Amino acid sequence: MLTKAFIPYKGYYSSPFSKWQGSLANEHSIVLGSETAKNWLITKNISPDIFDYLILGATIGQPYTFYGGPWAAALIGAQTIPGCLISQACSTSTTVIFQAAMGIETGLYQTVFTLMTDRCSNGPHTIWPNPKGPGGQVISENWLMDQFNNDPWAKNAMIQTAENVARETGVTREQCDELALRRYEQYLDALANDREFQKKYMFPVSIQISKKKSLLLDADEGVMPTTKEGLEKLRPVLPNGSHTFGSQTHPADGNCGLIVTSRKKAKELSQDSSKDAQIVSYGFSRSKKGFMAMAVVPAAQMALDNAGITIKDVKVIKTHNPFAANDIYLADQMKIDVNTFNNFGSSLIFGHPQAPTAGRLIIEGIEELADKGGGYMLFTGCAAGDTGAALVLKI
Repeated sequence: MLTKAFIPYKGYYSSPFSKWQGSLANEHSIVLGSETAKNWLITKNISPDIFDYLILGATIGQPYTFYGGPWAAALIGAQTIPGCLISQACSTSTTVIFQAAMGIETGLYQTVFTLMTDRCSNGPHTIWPNPKGPGGQVISENWLMDQFNNDPWAKNAMIQTAENVARETGVTREQCDELALRRYEQYLDALANDREFQKKYMFPVSIQISKKKSLLLDADEGVMPTTKEGLEKLRPVLPNGSHTFGSQTHPADGNCGLIVTSRKKAKELSQDSSKDAQIVSYGFSRSKKGFMAMAVVPAAQMALDNAGITIKDVKVIKTHNPFAANDIYLADQMKIDVNTFNNFGSSLIFGHPQAPTAGRLIIEGIEELADKGGGYMLFTGCAAGDTGAALVLKI
């Protein structure tokens, strides 16, 4: 259990998430994320001089990623501090926040800025020399799509892992459709009253299209309207499978940032210190080969055990759910109602830029928990390699 690491209330932001090949498709994710974070700091009247370290989370290569951490620190205005890069697929945000919290807990850091950013659109195509190849033919890889379609250890695509879990545990097509519709309805709640909930944390992204033209992206782009009838018309992605394109997530682009610091400093930075979020515990796991959706449960249970609580003590649950089977399996194993968590949205609906995905969900969870008067929040999600990671926070 951790006792010293806190996220100040409103000491975070998430950009809108942009659809695959959408408005952010041509923006350098580290530059855009850093510029967005810098603009957010200015609006909050927070000097970057307060930070003594930056942790960058990114999973998709961009030019100069080699310099990622210290470069991002300089770009946000913290030119004298170092930083590091963490890349752990969909668990990136969870791990970044935990590592920052561990630094605070041990006294290594005083105040850390965590920046998570990715651009799934226009991902890099990597080549390596292969002198022994026929005619010197190179070895090549599509950084993003090849990873979605082939785990080098499990030898299957991401969607296959979800179908493996669905088949073994009896998750049906009908259940997946029902869950997808429910998650869409929950997302619509975040849009009510002129997007009242989203505006609690969402910060617009400014894009310079040309010398005379700029674009301000201030809301999610690419969320597909979902209906029961529409879902029923879709074919399974895999033959005889339980998931269609309506019950799985889509690649996206975006960024988010959080401040992790001591209780004292959090109070100074907070808009309401009674709502500061304590980072309590972390959990991790790895399921059997090719069953990624199962990893969410042992990761969650480890985080709960480390916090000294049970699932019954948790008031808000948020999950990274790239496939409907993730949440159905979690609910079944932990004996909870699948319809009662992921309020106000989830990655199944608003997309999956990888590194910032869990960060946005954690931010949403803090806001929901604050609105409910405090308590415990659990975040859990799966990640590439049949792994999972979870955090427990408390207000």
